[in-house]
Amino acid sequence: MSGKQFKGHEVSCCIKYFIFGFNIIFWVSGVLSNISSITDLGGFDPVWLFLVTGGVMFILGFAGCIGALRENTFLLKFFSVFLGIIFFLELTAGVLAFTFKDWIKDQLNFFINNNIRAYRDDIDLQNLIDFTQEYWDCCGAFGADDWNLNIYFNCTDTNPSREKCGVPFSCCTKDPAEDVINTQCGYDVRAKTDVEQKTYIHVKGCVPQFEKWLQDNLTLVAGIFIGVALLQIFGICLAQNLVSDIEAVRASW
Repeated sequence: MSGKQFKGHEVSCCIKYFIFGFNIIFWVSGVLSNISSITDLGGFDPVWLFLVTGGVMFILGFAGCIGALRENTFLLKFFSVFLGIIFFLELTAGVLAFTFKDWIKDQLNFFINNNIRAYRDDIDLQNLIDFTQEYWDCCGAFGADDWNLNIYFNCTDTNPSREKCGVPFSCCTKDPAEDVINTQCGYDVRAKTDVEQKTYIHVKGCVPQFEKWLQDNLTLVAGIFIGVALLQIFGICLAQNLVSDIEAVRASW
């Protein structure tokens, strides 16, 4: 027998265990996201992003796994509706992002600058900014002078910090011959001329660098979003199919 049978109706074991395996991905991803929030990663605190994302994925995976194994229609419907809401929110976010590109660009600038101000206040935030600047080969939101917003890096005469008129090491251009990162490479660099600065640091801002990356990888980004959307639709269809099978069996009792 392929599943429970009552008067010709049956619950498909194939769909049942396929949806269980499908949800293991969400469950494990949720656990890993929460672990990484404790071990890996202010302004904005990146830990909360990991916790919320991991929590949502964990709950979604739990509902799908238990719902499929226990043939619990409530949990399966919860999984299906919740996944549908997430899909709708993603679709809405995509449309809004395309429609209000300039507004999002301004908000991204505001977001980065707020976090530049809090750079030394939170080690997790500091690591996130350093990672971003190293990955995109950028410095500040629109340029290195954005670091004037930080009390440790600004160029005012009253600033007693040794990092005055400097930038974080993550702004520096890398020397392939150096195995160890020189964390003082950005000291006093903004006191130099614009031409000299280009020798030591990345002078382009992270917002334009991100825009350039999106343009260069538009096909890849679109493919990922379409793939995720199709996976979500597939999960909703599986859950609804299993719910229909279970209700048909129960109606036959």
